[in-house]
Amino acid sequence: MPGATAQRVIFHGVTGSGKSAAAHAYAAAARLPEYSADDDLGWLPGWQNRPPEEQRRIAAGIAAQERWVIDSAYSGWRDLMLARADLVVALDYPRWLSLSRLIRRTIRRCVAREQVCNGNTESFRRVFTRDSIILWHFRAFPRKREALERIKADPAMPPVISFRRPAELEAWIARAARDPQGL
Repeated sequence: MPGATAQRVIFHGVTGSGKSAAAHAYAAAARLPEYSADDDLGWLPGWQNRPPEEQRRIAAGIAAQERWVIDSAYSGWRDLMLARADLVVALDYPRWLSLSRLIRRTIRRCVAREQVCNGNTESFRRVFTRDSIILWHFRAFPRKREALERIKADPAMPPVISFRRPAELEAWIARAARDPQGL
């Protein structure tokens, strides 16, 4: 397992796997600056996509820093982050787990009108459209799994730690909280 040299960390997983919460917990435990793919790069108010060239510019700025944790890396700028990353943390959970988490989270956000990113909120109406986050889970699941396999197979890529169960990830983050330099 990579050690104290991991100062630039990408969390990777399918929609609903818990990447954002895991990245947040790890960044706090390891005392690293944290960035959100959705908040900082992807989405503008009104569920408008940030233009791809602007996303790449922002991603390049984050990647150039010496220390960071990011909760995902969109395909349009993943190459920039991977080129600088020391570690990829993969939440490689079974589909039933990530999908059940996603459904529960979506219902909670819809009922509570909880802000998701940049003032955007999810709604039951949106759940039943082409832009549904649940539909996105089904579209993106195989692509995200394939992307992870390509990263793992390429010796030029950063090392990957894969977690198949949330308890394994939680234990790893707890170790980071006890000794952030010892991972």
